Amino acid sequence: MQVIADLHTHTLCASHAFHTALEMAAEAEKLGYRAMALTDHAPAMPDSPHIWHFGNWSTMPRTIGKVAMLYGAEVNVMDTKGNLDLPDRMLAVQDWVVASIHSPCIPGLLTEKEANRLWLGVAENPYVDCIGHSEQQHYRYDYDLVTKAFARNNKVVEMNGNSFQVRKDGIANMQALLKACLKNGCRISLDTDAHSIRQLRENMNALFSLVEEIDFPQELIVNASVENLVAELKRHNRGCAQEIGGILL
Repeated sequence: MQVIADLHTHTLCASHAFHTALEMAAEAEKLGYRAMALTDHAPAMPDSPHIWHFGNWSTMPRTIGKVAMLYGAEVNVMDTKGNLDLPDRMLAVQDWVVASIHSPCIPGLLTEKEANRLWLGVAENPYVDCIGHSEQQHYRYDYDLVTKAFARNNKVVEMNGNSFQVRKDGIANMQALLKACLKNGCRISLDTDAHSIRQLRENMNALFSLVEEIDFPQELIVNASVENLVAELKRHNRGCAQEIGGILL
């Protein structure tokens, strides 16, 4: 098993991450990745960059070394209606948008009904590409019901390598979520959610074991091949799709 890209990574624009975009890209190249998405935390997180950060990605190069770069955001789901903390006009110009729940934005527990409503709302947002670390125990939802909506709306469901370190109570949930994705034909990504180059190196291996255990098909893993990734960007009508395709294919 291998991947050609990591689609959920962070830079020191947030104070709980530790490396620059150049350092993260250099490590990705060492790992043999063809592409990488920088998805810094959106503004509702306490130590996130200013909203202007996400409107200024055009100043960054499309390639760093031999790595094709996607520039986006990990946005915060703010309520059980699925509202997000970046406006649509800004979401529309990102290369890759991961939507996640973080406790500073939704504190406490959600009932399954509340979590279902939240993710079904996110599923309807045309600017969300990927569902981030949704296996969290505090926000458990009906995986069968909601992954059908994710598949119908072309949402990629992330399997998150960082969860094996910081959200261990959700590992069993991740296994159940993966099986629901397989049952319902929902595409997934395998991502490190790296906040350092060490995590970029180390957070992927557990995910390989996870998908290999159930023989999850590579055609449903969007970062398993350059063809899968470019097709996914086109499917989401991302403006970078043609340029990234020209670099990778």
